[in-house]
Amino acid sequence: MDKEIFIKLLQQRQFKAVRSILDVMNEVDIASLLSELEDKELALAFRLIPKDKAAEVFANMDSSMQSYLVEVFTEKELKELLDDLYMDDTVDILEELPANLVSRILDNVSAADRVKINELLNYPDDSAGSIMTTEYVDLRKNMTVARAMAHIKETGIHKETIYTCYVTERRKLIGTVSAKELMTEDDDTLIEDLMETEIIYVRTHTDKEDVAKLFRKYDLIALPVLDEGDLLVGIVTFDDAMDVMVEEATEDITKMAAINPSEKGYFATSVFTHAKNRIPWLIVLMFASIVTGSIITKYEDAFAAIPILVSFIPMLMSTGGNCGSQSSTLTIRGIALGEIKGRDVFRVIFKEWRIAIVVGIVLAVANGLRILIQYKDPALALVIAVSLVFIIMIAKIIGCLLPLAATAIHLDPAIMASPLISTLLDTFSILIFFNVATMMFNL
Repeated sequence: MDKEIFIKLLQQRQFKAVRSILDVMNEVDIASLLSELEDKELALAFRLIPKDKAAEVFANMDSSMQSYLVEVFTEKELKELLDDLYMDDTVDILEELPANLVSRILDNVSAADRVKINELLNYPDDSAGSIMTTEYVDLRKNMTVARAMAHIKETGIHKETIYTCYVTERRKLIGTVSAKELMTEDDDTLIEDLMETEIIYVRTHTDKEDVAKLFRKYDLIALPVLDEGDLLVGIVTFDDAMDVMVEEATEDITKMAAINPSEKGYFATSVFTHAKNRIPWLIVLMFASIVTGSIITKYEDAFAAIPILVSFIPMLMSTGGNCGSQSSTLTIRGIALGEIKGRDVFRVIFKEWRIAIVVGIVLAVANGLRILIQYKDPALALVIAVSLVFIIMIAKIIGCLLPLAATAIHLDPAIMASPLISTLLDTFSILIFFNVATMMFNL
């Protein structure tokens, strides 16, 4: 939809045309379109959204848009919206809103919903409990398929998903059954005869990143959440699991770039906040590079004797940093996907050491030949070749070892990524290069 046309229709008060446009658009696309509007136009456009879409559009808006709308809504409008929102979406919104708007929302929900919301808000931010919804379809094992289908028709409109139904007995989860099975079985078949009793589940305090991994591993649509007493308290749906995956990937990417993570988007984050998130790591890395400068100063005599050695420093440092970054990136990915465990440390080191030998020999030969052709100096070619082999071996081992070490002490392995690895390996590259050069040239 062309934004300019939509805004023009809105300003001309062509409400029937605006409503017909919104009626055929997807909820996510409507939220995206409304994000381009000024506040006054936003409130007007939102009120024209078909009622059956309004809650889903609101859930897909950013927190600043939601805050503005909650402020301008009448009590009646706010109550109607909250009645249509799923419980987990309501909780997500409350976590982003200012305290005065949170109070206003809580005043407009039922007492029962307020209890559920407070329970969900009390779970740790990184737990399964914080992302679950309490709106799921529960069945009894002595129901027939016909009775179960009738139950779904009665209550399903208020549930977040009906594709997987949960069979409970005194709130304890005893089985699951899919909507597909219910629709393809005879009406008089008992749920007990259909239900799957081997259930994949998580606890309320299970880390939400582990929850997302289960969705990826088993291709789940929803995942039941049990409390410590084995009672079913909610479910996590795949859309919330996908949000966790995006959140974790974003956090890892920012850490790998030596930036403190931010929950807001790029444009929603102020210049000062962007700078604040980047400066600490830049200061650490800047002062860490002073060590490299001190080492170079120590070998001034070697420079004076063979000035051409200086020209190889950027290439050696860059190669070491690149090799280390390759190893750390693949190791971090392996840890994130669960392919690499803490007990695999020696297997990983041995593998990277063998890779380093192959890579080191190939790069050493390539550079050695180049130096022989360009400078016709076999001794210089040998120094660079030997230095490259040792630098690459150290780089590969450090690159895989640091993320594993971070995991062992319960730190995010993503912090041991390119900037830190490169800065550290700059120092090792210089040390190796000048030690090899001084020994082979007797400097």
